[in-house]
Amino acid sequence: MHIDIDKDVCIGAGQCALTAPDVFTQDDDGLSALLPGHEDGGGSALVREAARACPVSAITVSETVG
Repeated sequence: MHIDIDKDVCIGAGQCALTAPDVFTQDDDGLSALLPGHEDGGGSALVREAARACPVSAITVSETVG
């Protein structure tokens, strides 16, 4: 799984961190960030729900091929 956060779109609502706190956090500027070691989603079933919860669609989740 590949998770991309568009920092230019993110408004720091924090819905991702509330939905999947084992994968997402907020950086010093309040913007969405991935927790170290969880860049691939860490097997969390909530990653896609966190992306859907983003009010500005700043998070994209895609399957990695290979």
